[in-house]
Amino acid sequence: MSNSKDFTGKVVLITGSSGGIGAVTAIQFAKYGAQVVISGRNGQKLSSVSQQCAQVSPNRLEALEVLGDVSHESDCRRLVDITVQTFGKLDILVNNAGIGATSGIRDPNILDTYDRLMATNLRSVVCLTHLCVAHLEKTKGNIVNISSMAALTPRPSMSIYSMSKSALDMFSKCLALELGPKGIRVNVVNPSGVRTDFSQAMGVDKDSVNSLLEVTGSSYPLGRIGEPIDIANAVLFLASDECSFVTAINFVADGGALWGAPPPKLR
Repeated sequence: MSNSKDFTGKVVLITGSSGGIGAVTAIQFAKYGAQVVISGRNGQKLSSVSQQCAQVSPNRLEALEVLGDVSHESDCRRLVDITVQTFGKLDILVNNAGIGATSGIRDPNILDTYDRLMATNLRSVVCLTHLCVAHLEKTKGNIVNISSMAALTPRPSMSIYSMSKSALDMFSKCLALELGPKGIRVNVVNPSGVRTDFSQAMGVDKDSVNSLLEVTGSSYPLGRIGEPIDIANAVLFLASDECSFVTAINFVADGGALWGAPPPKLR
């Protein structure tokens, strides 16, 4: 086991980890020795991820499952309380939970969309970070926030989603400056199109999603769409001791799309 990916003894809390990027990130952390805490709104999917964590964990550690919705402050508090009560500490916080929606400025429900996206994509991160920072200070831990290339490239009808991710990027940078003297690093991963059920959760049918992903991926310089493992690897790298001198950065994991292709429609 390489030193850069040795998380033995570390407690890692990952939101939005019942599927997609969050689930694969949890499994990878477990593979390299971490005790993982997973959270999401689907109990059946959480149980499946927990079992997969145990299968790859060197010590067969199952992930701690905490059912909840991070857009609710009470669920955030319960998530942190259960984590610390169970393991006595927290080393790494991965704020991955996120939702998307398209909304033009003429949309009569635009403020409802704004409130819903900001509650999950931004407010939950502020809340969880506020609750976790005292524990992370004790362990000289670190935070990795999952943003989006949409934070860096404007698109029509994606203004609310892009705003939420842009705000997350700036929050992370400010936080890195504030918490650096406490020994806490804060970094951001900005994925482009990744093969998950993210867009299906927005109401796009599976066939349309697959078709769009293939077209989008073919336009990237690397010639393919991202996979959850690509983003998970970036998260583990930033959370590792190998990055002990890295904070306040945007790690763009996009197959070169930011400079080599038009902004993709999917995260």
